[in-house]
Amino acid sequence: MNKLRKIFLSLLVLSLALLYGCAGNSGELPVEPAPKPDAASEPSSSEASSSEEESTPIFITFEGTDLEGNTVSQDIFSQSKLTMVNVWATYCNPCLNEMPGLGELASEYDRSEFQLIGIVSDVSEGEDQTLVKSLVQETGAAYPHLLANDSIGQAILSSVSGVPTTFFFDGEGAYLGGVVGSAEKSTWEEIVHGLLEEQ
Repeated sequence: MNKLRKIFLSLLVLSLALLYGCAGNSGELPVEPAPKPDAASEPSSSEASSSEEESTPIFITFEGTDLEGNTVSQDIFSQSKLTMVNVWATYCNPCLNEMPGLGELASEYDRSEFQLIGIVSDVSEGEDQTLVKSLVQETGAAYPHLLANDSIGQAILSSVSGVPTTFFFDGEGAYLGGVVGSAEKSTWEEIVHGLLEEQ
């Protein structure tokens, strides 16, 4: 297991301990704080060994609509080895600031290897999408964006305590981990590269 994967998993273990010790996150998808650029130190052997323990994979089911009116479900995960789901909001400056980098990242990979999906947490299906479409265009985030609904709310948004929050899923739809907070494109590139190496 490579160094990046160990760091990612050790942060997940730490965040699980913090989440179970505090109220505020009612969802089932565990998330961790965004990695800092200087957080590339090797985890201790106890952190690494506990993070390597086998656990039952988490799968979610949902159905939603993208900005073009297309129906999208969890079946979309099977279209790529790795899917990054970025939950954002129209009022969230850190979300909007990282979206240009996410747009670049999405365009750099063949979709069979990696895909990025946005979920707009504060605009529901049936509501005016003018602002959302404008923000997507302004930020160059030219990847699919789903609108909030009950199904997405239960499967994904219930696990979100703040935006942006990002989740990773493999090609079978198994949950790989999540991050709360924004990050630079270079940080996301390291995470994506590390997770793809594990697939």
